[in-house]
Amino acid sequence: MKHDLTGTVRLTCPEPVLSRIVASGFVDRFHDRHSGLRIDFIISDRYVDLANGDADVAFRSGEASDERLVGRKIAESTWAVYASRDYVKRRGHPRSIEDLLQHDLIGFDGVIENHRATQWLASTLPGARVAARNNSVLGVVAAVKSGLGVAPLPTPIGDAEGELIQVLPPVQALARAWHLLCHPNQRATPRISAFIDFVVEELPALRKVLGG
Repeated sequence: MKHDLTGTVRLTCPEPVLSRIVASGFVDRFHDRHSGLRIDFIISDRYVDLANGDADVAFRSGEASDERLVGRKIAESTWAVYASRDYVKRRGHPRSIEDLLQHDLIGFDGVIENHRATQWLASTLPGARVAARNNSVLGVVAAVKSGLGVAPLPTPIGDAEGELIQVLPPVQALARAWHLLCHPNQRATPRISAFIDFVVEELPALRKVLGG
């Protein structure tokens, strides 16, 4: 345990992975290592502006395209197509992407309407019936669990839901990387440096949490 550092590390990440991060013991182990530091989560499916100081560090899935930030890849992000067991009993099991044209889909709306899953559905399955839309990934999970339709979901989330079935395997077009990001001005700050060093030590466990 180290007592020399004090303060808060403001970590932003998408809502769906919060419970997995906490359940993994990551937060407790960090607090055990640095008893004077606390992690303050900023949960959002929208990208929080690190360059503007709205958070200190981010676990972010997707392209690391913001040139104002620095970071490293920490895990793979994979998505597959899921349906509830009840839906499959009622409507059948899609065996190919083309089969999805005969099924009801759950779409993405609001802050995630431009998510790569939305773009993939629109380009791959134009004209498909969208039975419902939701503005959060967890909302889409709930809609799929209710039996409203099928949807692409992150595999760590979908595989953890006993009521869901992975009806189609991971979609390569939806594969991305998870990155640990921060602003260069923050990188040398002792509390941020301590957090980043801890993440690097925790990479084997974090890869399972974030990527399944």
